[in-house]
Amino acid sequence: MNASEPDRAEPGFGTARDESAADWSSERLQKVLARAGQGSRRVCEELIADGRVTVDGEVAILGRRVDVTTARVEVDGVLLPVAPGLVYYVVNKPVGVITTAADPQGRRTVMDLVPEEPRVFPVGRLDQDTEGLLILTNDGALAQLLSHPSHGVDKEYVAEVEGGTPAPGALRQLRQGVELEDGRTAPAEVGVLSPGVLRLVIHEGKNRQVRRMCDAVGHPVRRLVRTRVGTLRDTGLPPGRWRPLSGAEVRALAGAAQPRPRQ
Repeated sequence: MNASEPDRAEPGFGTARDESAADWSSERLQKVLARAGQGSRRVCEELIADGRVTVDGEVAILGRRVDVTTARVEVDGVLLPVAPGLVYYVVNKPVGVITTAADPQGRRTVMDLVPEEPRVFPVGRLDQDTEGLLILTNDGALAQLLSHPSHGVDKEYVAEVEGGTPAPGALRQLRQGVELEDGRTAPAEVGVLSPGVLRLVIHEGKNRQVRRMCDAVGHPVRRLVRTRVGTLRDTGLPPGRWRPLSGAEVRALAGAAQPRPRQ
């Protein structure tokens, strides 16, 4: 028998050690970090030794064991998805598909575009007439990071508007903030791509926000496409198709969610 201690208990495996149930359900932190794509076991041990890893808000030490089903593990302040069974998809949502788990009217939903199992949910919303990138996952912690406006994750849109290119005053209004019935919008990045076609970057999640902003300055939207969420952009994904996100893409998205100062 190998004298080294196993990372996890095996059914029927005897040991002289008196381990608690919590110990048996946990894993060594460096193993968890390595599986999550942080590098080799040696590199992960160095991350821990350098004080760059926290577990549930506390700086971790070498030898720490964690329950991956409940622990919040961060590296350099960035949340690291470690729970088993987490999946991450990006969908290019077409017009006519609604962003909901089910529809009593029987309309096609984004859930019809991805595998049935494991069950996932959309992060944020795109209205029925808006196209573009939408993330679906079963990782509630990452979903909260990406969707809450305090974390400052950018959403980029391309909008074709009526009435041609807005006048400089209207563009300035869009950039500085527009008064809507549910409050003033935060400052946005706004550029002109071509006559009547705008690029807008916002970090809020007000309902139909880009459409209402453009309505407010007298240029209703004819077509709206979301082209980027945080660090994620994919110009090659056809409408109605999905693909899994890579580990690097998931980590980059989590890293992009940094608290934004109040406006």
